[in-house]
Amino acid sequence: MQTDIDPRSLIGRKAFDRNGAKIGTIDEVYLDDATGEPEWAAVRTGLFSRDAFVPLEPSKMVGEALHIPYDRKLIKDAPDFGVGRHLSPEQELQLYHHYRLDISSPDTGSLPSADAGGSGDKDFGKIAGSED
Repeated sequence: MQTDIDPRSLIGRKAFDRNGAKIGTIDEVYLDDATGEPEWAAVRTGLFSRDAFVPLEPSKMVGEALHIPYDRKLIKDAPDFGVGRHLSPEQELQLYHHYRLDISSPDTGSLPSADAGGSGDKDFGKIAGSED
């Protein structure tokens, strides 16, 4: 997924769903290892809550906030993988399915799946600013 959102500017910004309801605050941004493009954001959904992964494409920056074109419930029900580490290809595939996103792109083909015989040796979802 290609997006024009600068990952360094997202940390600490508020995120809102498609109806304008506040979801939370962006904790981390994950880059696609193959392209270096920002692909996912982890949004802290509440004081004692967890981080929900949201796609940065087709999300848009509006003023100082990220607006995600999905309902709050769908976002809060996204798979929980924790934050601070790479997303595996299988985890990223789960997110693509959860948000019903197209999993193929002109650059990379389709993501490997555990049951489709994918190698699973490629890391996806590098955290922006990390050296790993």
